[in-house]
This record gives sequence, structure tokens and C-alpha cells, in this order.
Amino acid sequence: MPHRDTTARRPALPTGWRRLAARLPILLFRTGLGFLFGKRLLLLHHVGRISGLDRLVALEVVSHDPDDANWIIASGFGPKANWYQNLSEQPKTLIQFGNRPHAVTAHFLTPDEGAEIMAGYARRHPRTARRLCAYLGLPVDGGEASYRDAGRAIPFVRLDTAVGHRRHGQAHA
Repeated sequence: MPHRDTTARRPALPTGWRRLAARLPILLFRTGLGFLFGKRLLLLHHVGRISGLDRLVALEVVSHDPDDANWIIASGFGPKANWYQNLSEQPKTLIQFGNRPHAVTAHFLTPDEGAEIMAGYARRHPRTARRLCAYLGLPVDGGEASYRDAGRAIPFVRLDTAVGHRRHGQAHA
């Protein structure tokens, strides 16, 4: 099988009314209405690596494991997204899931881990996965192999709580 090109054209950052619409969930989280998003969105607090200022971004939850107390998120705008770069500099942070805050540590996943995550996401949400890949400029044909290829091109991050680390017998630094 020929090697697929997993290079994605990253969509432009939203401007105007699209930016306002993208930031609306932040306002809803901050006013105590985070529960409205169910298990689909979380609010990530991060510190600007240049400014040192607190920043907020609402992100889609790709998967959530309540038993291991972790969440997986993806950077659709690639590794140059501000929140992604900020977490690289300072991986210990806070999230809000529903109306509950959680202290987490970011772990940046490998492309092969991303492949597995995207294949699983496509099985659970086939229409959304197809639309997401189209938006990101990642070619998919609906088959699991094409979703794995797409997942290798998307930076995924696992957010772990201290509880999840202790459950697995790991010390939380």
C-alpha cells in the first residue's frame, strides 16, 4: 500500500462572528453553565508562554475515561495552536468539566497513539469524524486505515489528574 500523505492544511483561525461563536462556550462555562455541554467540551486554563497571562479555551473532548480520571483533546490547528504551545511550556494546569474543576497534567501523545484514538473516535462518531477530517484537510475514505493516517497528523493531548496517576501506582510530581 502506498504511503499516504498525512500533511494537513490547517484551517485559518476564526475571525469576526466565527471567533465570537467559538468563544461563546467560555462565557457559558464562566457563568456556571458548563453542564450544558455534557461530556463534549471542557474549559482549559493555560498560561501564556510569552505574556504570562491566564488564558481560557473551550475544547472538544475526544474521549474521557472517568475510571482513570483523564481526558483526551486534540489540536485541530496543529502544534502551533497557542494553547498547545502553552501546555508544552507548562503542562500542569486546570480544566473545568461540566461545573467541576480538575487539576491536570498534560501528556503529549505519539502519532501512533493518535492513530488509535482517531480510529476509535471515527467508530463512535463517524459523521463528525468525516466532517472534522474534511475541515482539517485530511483525506479519509471512511475506512479505519484512513482515519489512523489522519490521527497521525493530529496532535493529541491526554490530561491526567493526580487521582488517575495514583490509581495506576504512579507518583504524581
